[in-house]
Amino acid sequence: MKFISSKNVAVVLMTLGSLGFAKAQETVSDTVKKDPKASKNFTGRQKIDGVIATVGDYIILDSDIDKNFLEATASGNDVSKVTRCMMLGKLLEERLYAHQALQDSIVVSDAEINSIMEEKISVILEQSRGSIDDVVKFYKKNSEEEFRRYFFDVLKMIELNKRMTNAIVDKVEVTPEEVRNFFVSIPKEELPVIGDEVEIAQIVIQPEITKAEKQKVIDKLNEFKADIAAGSSFYSKAVLYSQDPGSKSTGGYMKVNRKSALVKEFKEVAFSLDEGMISEPFETEYGFHIIYIEKIKGQDVELRHILIAPKVSEEAMKEAKDEVTAIRKKIADGEITFADAARASSDEKETRANGGTLLNPKSLDTKFDMTKLDAILYGQVSNLKTGEVSLPYIEEDRTKGKVYKLMMVTNRIPSHTVDYSKDYIKIKEFALNDKRIKEIAKWTNEKIKETYIKINGEYRNCDFVNSWVKN
Repeated sequence: MKFISSKNVAVVLMTLGSLGFAKAQETVSDTVKKDPKASKNFTGRQKIDGVIATVGDYIILDSDIDKNFLEATASGNDVSKVTRCMMLGKLLEERLYAHQALQDSIVVSDAEINSIMEEKISVILEQSRGSIDDVVKFYKKNSEEEFRRYFFDVLKMIELNKRMTNAIVDKVEVTPEEVRNFFVSIPKEELPVIGDEVEIAQIVIQPEITKAEKQKVIDKLNEFKADIAAGSSFYSKAVLYSQDPGSKSTGGYMKVNRKSALVKEFKEVAFSLDEGMISEPFETEYGFHIIYIEKIKGQDVELRHILIAPKVSEEAMKEAKDEVTAIRKKIADGEITFADAARASSDEKETRANGGTLLNPKSLDTKFDMTKLDAILYGQVSNLKTGEVSLPYIEEDRTKGKVYKLMMVTNRIPSHTVDYSKDYIKIKEFALNDKRIKEIAKWTNEKIKETYIKINGEYRNCDFVNSWVKN
């Protein structure tokens, strides 16, 4: 059994995302007025664990604060200036959001949390290169079952927090006037500096999958379907054979509705079946699937599915390489522009129509911060001059498998102080986030007044940002 180092534990903790320490640093500045003991970190603290606060139906133990410090330290954060009151302030916020989520009938099913938990545990074990026993020991639990109960509660709290926060800010928008007012309110000396950015275009050539390879997958899925009809477990088949990393470990389980972010073909099949039915094999951009419907509850469908992607032959890979190499030569020889070549030949429909130009999924504009590019993309474009085309390279695409790509930097934007006319989209994002923060603060203050909250002992002396202590 491998031992999880503190570095690997940090990966585990960031994957858990359980207590949001970074957010606590940004939003909490609580201090202790009267009792200096309350501002000490957990190190060396000897105290019998007990309930230190109650928010609605939720309680907070003294040891919960210690766990926050432990996780923050293991994640590499400096906690030397963080007080126990700061940690408690964050925990109080989390409990308030979760409590109000339940009051507002925001439902998170056990099945959803179990699915999330299995996926996250798989990621933890893969990234930490340890075993579940190592994780159990790190959290000082007596068994895997005890850890899973703890982890389940952590994940449910996170999900309730997330959904409640989304509900608060869901309808918050900013007008052009608000964006302008936000920008002019920032003193010139405090205007943020935007780092080096690039605009990028790409051409994607996907190796062709033969009909014979597709038929092999269809035959395999039909074989699974026959086995399941004869009494085999769909769950076991999915765990053993499905290639969907998000649901494989939970036996292919998914809970979907018509608003779920799934491809059209998948939803069409899912909502055409009755309970207990298994679909025929069908194709999406991910590969071939079969779906089994477990339950239909109103607009929600609980299902299991198996995904298998056809294999690409070596011959098909060679043909794709030859094609992408020929395209690059035509661009280099001036026979065609990169944009026209993308429109004519790229197999990526999302970028083909606009000449291969990539959109930043976070800002929805065409600019990418060089410091935030993923490692593979950075490696391909960092040394390219504007207008220069990369050599063909293979990339493992999440939906398409192995593909060949050409990249080109269409524009480089040097580091500069934010400019209203040039950086309007970024300024709009800043203004929207500012408005959302204010909306959350307003909501928090209102709900504190309406909710039963009690803080015990020395923690009543904390100087909280919010009015948690009620007289």
